[in-house]
Amino acid sequence: MRLHQLLLITSCLVLMSPLFGSCLPVQPSAEPRLVFLERFSRPGVGFNWRNVSCPLCKAVFTILDIALLSDANEERVARAVGEACIRLHLAEEQVCRQITELFRDDFIRALEQSLLWPTEACALLLGPSCGKFDMYAPWNITLPKIPKPPVTPPSPPKPGSPQSRVLFLTDIHWDKEYEVGSAADCKDPLCCRKDSGSPSWRRREAGYWGTYSKCDLPLRTVENLLENAARTGPWDWVYWTGDIPAHNVWSQTRTQQLSELTVISRLIHKHLGPNVTVYPAVGNHESTPVNSFPPPFVHGNRSSAWLYDAMAEEWAPWLPQQALKTLRYGGFYTVELQPGLRLVSLNMNFCARENFWLMVNSTDPANQLQWLVQILQTSEDKGEKVHIIGHIPPGLCLGSWSWNYYHIVNRYESTITGQFFGHTHLDEFQMFYDEQTMTRPLGVAFIAPSVTTYVNLNPGYRVYYVDGNYKGSSRLVLDHETYILNLTEANHSPEAPRSPVQNPKWTLLYRATEAYGLSSLFPSEYNGLMRTFISDDRIFQKFWYFRHKGHVSETCKETCKTTILCFLRSGRYDDLEQCDHLNGFGGNLARAARTTVC
Repeated sequence: MRLHQLLLITSCLVLMSPLFGSCLPVQPSAEPRLVFLERFSRPGVGFNWRNVSCPLCKAVFTILDIALLSDANEERVARAVGEACIRLHLAEEQVCRQITELFRDDFIRALEQSLLWPTEACALLLGPSCGKFDMYAPWNITLPKIPKPPVTPPSPPKPGSPQSRVLFLTDIHWDKEYEVGSAADCKDPLCCRKDSGSPSWRRREAGYWGTYSKCDLPLRTVENLLENAARTGPWDWVYWTGDIPAHNVWSQTRTQQLSELTVISRLIHKHLGPNVTVYPAVGNHESTPVNSFPPPFVHGNRSSAWLYDAMAEEWAPWLPQQALKTLRYGGFYTVELQPGLRLVSLNMNFCARENFWLMVNSTDPANQLQWLVQILQTSEDKGEKVHIIGHIPPGLCLGSWSWNYYHIVNRYESTITGQFFGHTHLDEFQMFYDEQTMTRPLGVAFIAPSVTTYVNLNPGYRVYYVDGNYKGSSRLVLDHETYILNLTEANHSPEAPRSPVQNPKWTLLYRATEAYGLSSLFPSEYNGLMRTFISDDRIFQKFWYFRHKGHVSETCKETCKTTILCFLRSGRYDDLEQCDHLNGFGGNLARAARTTVC
């Protein structure tokens, strides 16, 4: 086989890594897929690695290693990547060529620094039968030798006790190229844009406020949300867990990313006002290439300093100097919200398989989890409660990272009283149980729905009600509400159906305690709710409807329901795998959850 042909095959492997997790729609396939995968998986790009044999994979990576010893061959590899993308119909030609060029330098530098042996690369791609990938081998953080304090089950606050009202925003995904009347169905990974073409029929054109399709949002919808949120305040504070840019990941530049960071940060500050503090977390789409977050030991132009420094400048009105210092270092920070309540904002990109820089070293990147342990121990000593925010839910992280995080939550269950994430675009949660028996619920990771419509959703946001600022407060989540903009109504005025409503109303979709008949949102209540999902399908279908922000075309039965319950129970990734195999899915469920997140 000639070098060019081998590099062509290699390009498929290279292309796969950065695209996983970037929410690009699956291309149609002639092969039937399992029904539960169709219903459970988020939109994503995949590749059928069963077509690649283990010996061929190793041969390809051996030649790639040799080829990359020469700078001249980098250009040849890049061309081969683009050609393979086009020939395999992974995307349109323009998208293939642009995304190849965008990812080229960063991915090759990471591959070179990783010292990845062909056996390890193929183990990562094809599984343990083809080798061993030591870079994702188990590792442990160090916990202090201080014994865990006795656990006191939480009790509801007394009637009339103060509550904190917290606005939660995630996955805004503003598309500045959004254009009303453009095609909502197109061949590109993102539609409703100036270059999406004209729709073949009126119902499939981009609406004024947003569109049920693989489309992101125009700025006016984001601003309308913020105007509505300002009117429905006051807010004690705001959590904002990232993903600002649109899903045009093949054509983004650092200049564009920073411009959009500035615009959205300043809009939030403008509409919510100087008296409301916003606490952000870093999403996976903030960087370009998407998912590319080098650990702090990577310096120079390849580092994330260009992004973290800009974030520190834009978020300086909200964060103290010490928080800005660690934000500049690794994209994470801690801050005291109120006396007795501390926030930790994690950079969850250091747990993401899609972050190809973790090929270099995936063992507690930036020492973030060890830093978290130190913060939690200090808070425990002082009697503080801690909230954790981040973008990617921990149950979707790399196995060892997820296991260590779960272990930390177990050790500090009396200190960690809230976990808040986004990323999936859906309204869901993941449970944490005591590690000894895996039966006693001790934590809930709340996963809030996205602001964006991507894919086929109403725009939405979340409000949390937290046990308030008083002596002895648990600081636990007592309730939450989800608000949506119903696009069917907003895009078609009753007086003039062909015209949008000029000032649409964001309406309450549901309040959790009322919708599910719960007294609180403590872990024990959520565990009971999961049992109710099993015994009362009517309640589960209600959850399924809320999960999609009130826009879902079909019910979720049998295997689909089993996969969802697996996901909800799995606060760590190995639990998802175990639930997967116990139910006979042969690893497909875990792979679908991991490789098709947004």
